[in-house]
Amino acid sequence: MTKGLLQDMRERFEQVQTPFYYYDTQLLAETFAAIRCETDKHEGWHMHYAVKACANPKVLQKIQQAGFGADCVSGGEIRTCLENGFPAGEIVFAGVGKADWEIELALEVGIQYFNVESLPELEVIAEIAERMGKVADVSFRINPDVGAHTHAHITTGRAENKFGIAREEMVRVIRTSQLMPSVRFVGLHFHIGSQILQMDDFEALCLRINGLQEQLEAEGIAVKNINVGGGLGIDYENPDQHPLPDFKAYFDTYVRHLKLRPGQHLHFELGRAVVGQCGSLITRCLYVKKAATKQFVIVDAGMTDLIRPALYGAHHHIENLSNSTSSNRKYDVVGPICESSDTFAKDCLLPETKRGDLLAIRSAGAYGEIMASRYNCRELPKAYTMEDFQS
Repeated sequence: MTKGLLQDMRERFEQVQTPFYYYDTQLLAETFAAIRCETDKHEGWHMHYAVKACANPKVLQKIQQAGFGADCVSGGEIRTCLENGFPAGEIVFAGVGKADWEIELALEVGIQYFNVESLPELEVIAEIAERMGKVADVSFRINPDVGAHTHAHITTGRAENKFGIAREEMVRVIRTSQLMPSVRFVGLHFHIGSQILQMDDFEALCLRINGLQEQLEAEGIAVKNINVGGGLGIDYENPDQHPLPDFKAYFDTYVRHLKLRPGQHLHFELGRAVVGQCGSLITRCLYVKKAATKQFVIVDAGMTDLIRPALYGAHHHIENLSNSTSSNRKYDVVGPICESSDTFAKDCLLPETKRGDLLAIRSAGAYGEIMASRYNCRELPKAYTMEDFQS
């Protein structure tokens, strides 16, 4: 969705109570096509959408119809995916703290496999599977101790992070699983972080996986599935210039550097890269407040609707849909929540903005609506797609 097209929607947006999320399903379809263009070249490559990025039902249904599986991190996400058409056999279940009921649900519906993060978790899965008369397919998430050039809060592949099994424990854990009749070892899982834009990080992951595979081969251990997670970032600064991530560079990195064995299957778990750019948070200016040294644009959306700026200091491009012609002025764009951190942008350059103007907070398709809360007893934001405004 380009800036001009969003502005063309303004009259229809005026008919809807703000704040709300708007999903550009045309851009979503273009994203699917770009991904499939790269992955369909390779036999045994599988795409699992990371549901934690956005679980809006209309978005999920389109992702399922595009032929993607699902990467879930909770029992609730598994249920949501089943309700929106994903076959259980195309769901993988990750997460560092799986509750017993979530494991039972996954076994009952017959998910593809668990991404297991610790020996205690393996033992619990084995016990529950035995009690239920099931055999649980398990892939072990190995912490590769590979750094990623991203925010400290969203890096996951370093030794100090809570995720995964230490490399030094890999062989012992796999050997333990092979002695358990109620589990079956089917692969290795990795994930180094999120919003990664430097392909060198993914190359480093490939080299680490290559070394681990050689170690396992020396032990006589075969690996059926390699799951490299996701992590590919999007351009938050220039969403119109780069509406699609560089999927070719991302997938080519694995083609060039990951040494797959004959018959191995390669799994990806992209989330943000799939949905990030298709979503915008539409909000209305309530007041323009002039202070001693600043001007504040106070909007009706808050950190309850989009928490990323307050949580991470994340940047989102903001545009005024009601005025694109006047010269820019400098504003702090803030919400109504009773917290000083309820700020979307400081010193943001916008055309002259006045009460009633509609603003679009861009690149909000990932970790936007899904992380909304009811703090201050606010209503959760509604969400619409292009099709909703065409009917």
